[in-house]
Amino acid sequence: MIEVISEDRCTGCNICVNVCPTNVFAPVADGIPVIARQDDCQTCFMCEVYCPDDALYVAPHATEITHVTVAELEARDLFGSYRKSIGWIRGGRPRPAPEIMQRLEHR
Repeated sequence: MIEVISEDRCTGCNICVNVCPTNVFAPVADGIPVIARQDDCQTCFMCEVYCPDDALYVAPHATEITHVTVAELEARDLFGSYRKSIGWIRGGRPRPAPEIMQRLEHR
C-alpha cells in the first residue's frame, strides 16, 4: 500500500497521479501530490516504478499500513528500491537486478 511521498525528493511532476489505476493521488497546484485515497491503493507499484525522483514508497502489504517514516526509508535506502529491483535504474539503462545477473552468470 502507498505509504509515503517524500517532500524533499518530490518535484511535483504528477506522474504518480497519472499512472495510478485507482486514482489514489490528488494533485496540488504548485505543490506535491497528496495520498488522498490510500484505501483504494492496490499495491501495484506503478507510482513507485514511474516516479523519476524516487520520492514514493509503496509497502509490500496490500492491506496493512506500516507507518514507516521518511527518515527510516532514507536510512534503509528504500526509496526507489522496487524500481531498482525490477531493473528500472534511475539515470541508466534498465537491467536485471544483481541477484538475477548472478543466476545468469552461473548458467
